[in-house]
Amino acid sequence: MPVKNRFSELLPEITEWRRDLHENPELLFDTHRTSAIVEDKLKEFGCDEVIGGIGRTGVVGVIKGQSNNSGKVIGLRADMDALPIFEATGLDYASKTSGIMHACGHDGHTAMLLGAAKYLSETRNFDGTVVLIFQPAEEGGGGGREMCEDGMMDRWKIDEVYGMHNWPGQPVGSFSIRSGPFFAATDTFEIHLIGKGGHAAKPQETVDTTVLASHLVLALQTIASRNVDPTEQIVVSVTSIESESKAFNVIPEHVFLKGTIRTMSADIRKLAERRLKEISTSVATMFGGQADIKFNQGYPVMTNSEEQTQFAASVAASVYGSCEDAPLVMGGEDFSYMLNERPGAYILVGNGDTAACHHPEYNFSDDAIPSGCSFWAEIIEKRLPR
Repeated sequence: MPVKNRFSELLPEITEWRRDLHENPELLFDTHRTSAIVEDKLKEFGCDEVIGGIGRTGVVGVIKGQSNNSGKVIGLRADMDALPIFEATGLDYASKTSGIMHACGHDGHTAMLLGAAKYLSETRNFDGTVVLIFQPAEEGGGGGREMCEDGMMDRWKIDEVYGMHNWPGQPVGSFSIRSGPFFAATDTFEIHLIGKGGHAAKPQETVDTTVLASHLVLALQTIASRNVDPTEQIVVSVTSIESESKAFNVIPEHVFLKGTIRTMSADIRKLAERRLKEISTSVATMFGGQADIKFNQGYPVMTNSEEQTQFAASVAASVYGSCEDAPLVMGGEDFSYMLNERPGAYILVGNGDTAACHHPEYNFSDDAIPSGCSFWAEIIEKRLPR
């Protein structure tokens, strides 16, 4: 089944929604305008139930099929929040809010799910129930976790759940997916190194935290190179080194390091945390200093269920003509919380030859809308056949 004609007809309207959202981006849980628009449109479409305030500013819409003999409930999720980035696209619908932009395509994700909602409300050609999930705060806020902790899965008796993300560099409207671990766990760390400050001309009288930090940055790389099986995936990145000193001739007493660790399994995640603390403490002690370490667990590994992945791939192939194997992604995705509660799958839809996500020149490709909407509709009509 190729792209549905209905979505080709709706493309100008859905594009208009998308560009309005792009022009008015909102961060994290502050998606008040976006959430209100979503609620209004779902009610306008005739959804059987529309509830806001799930996971603080999330929205849930419910569409019942022409029959419900199956008793099955499928969730479809889109994220709504933007990023704290200054837009540099020069578009006539560029962000009107300085320092905030839709640099990851969540405007497109929201618009595509709204398009699917309009179609499914019109046709209801399925046996069961669709739960439309519009989530805030994917970009570091854990909105998916908040919606789950708000009881969303049990409240609407969701059996399985599906998510989608655009993917720059992949042909527009094409699809790719993989079973099992897909997106990485995204943990962060903060290390406060404490030494003894003093005059740079008398280093022998100090415990030099700059030297300590330099050795520690290199030592932390041995977590990946010498502690983890080379066939496993891990990234250890120190991304910031700061000290209290602004002078050329002062050795600082305090230096602060920040960074991230990305892993693809619970065991490697635990190993990385343990070795980070051991290495930091040991290197600090070796130079006569101290290390205060904070390890902050972020999003867990996002793992696609095998059965739902195979099904999603078959649907994608029916829409586009093929579905490719996706690579492992060391970025994070808080759809992982939903997949930890229910079986499901997360798929990538091509955005074409555009700037990368989180780049100030990124823009969602409206040409991907018919494929994305058709995928959502086909997931429901094929998973819940009448």
